Amino acid sequence: MATAPHVASEILDFYGSVFDESTRLTSSADGALELARTREILRRHLPPAPAAVLDVGGGAGVHAKWLVEDGYRVHLVDPVERHVEHAKSAGCTTELGDARALSAEAGTYDAVLLLGPLYHLLERAERDQALAEARRVVRPGGMVAAAAIGRYASLFEHTATTLLTKDRVRDAVGDILATGRHDPGRKGFTAAYFHTAAELADELTGAGLTDVTVLGVEGPAWALLKAAEQHTGGSLTDSPMFAAALTAARLAEPYPELLSAASHLLAVGTA
Repeated sequence: MATAPHVASEILDFYGSVFDESTRLTSSADGALELARTREILRRHLPPAPAAVLDVGGGAGVHAKWLVEDGYRVHLVDPVERHVEHAKSAGCTTELGDARALSAEAGTYDAVLLLGPLYHLLERAERDQALAEARRVVRPGGMVAAAAIGRYASLFEHTATTLLTKDRVRDAVGDILATGRHDPGRKGFTAAYFHTAAELADELTGAGLTDVTVLGVEGPAWALLKAAEQHTGGSLTDSPMFAAALTAARLAEPYPELLSAASHLLAVGTA
């Protein structure tokens, strides 16, 4: 186990008091699309239940809940106390901890999920450390899955919200497009890194994982869904438009050119 690193206070404050992660995937149509697609992709790659799954940076336990319901033995690790307390209701065991310094022994888990940590590790060395830890604690032949925010997500999102016309938002989005970084101290979101598909694949391969595949989670129509919902004021989660966006995400999967249109990327590799 590596020495416990420092988690930036800005990130802890954002998730601890500013933003409610427990409802992010259920309070909007694009969030529900992310949840549905993450679930269906992982179900294809996970070993059969009751395999042991380590949910690293698992937030408030939204994914842990359906994994437990599917029969998996899930342990969730997150650096935010609010998340860990909320996740206890998902039926998993929980632990306050950091993706870069896991307490688990080597080869303990059949699958390791990092569905959030790479979002907030701005430096490649930090992301490498988190992936190395995931690789260490998964058994040989086990699965590691890592999610990332797509490089162009903020461009699509703030077109949908129309905030892109505001100078500070336009400047922040321009910096993300150029560097992949949303640096600490900027308003609207906490410190974050936005990946390209090639970067994400390279990071998993660099951690010693094989058979790495990168998939677009929400597909190319998520921002249309977001725009329609925001500007009509009604929920579209159970609408024909949601069904069409979900169908578009599935159809887009075989085409690498469409990866950049997704809000989130999900990479899967074998230890």
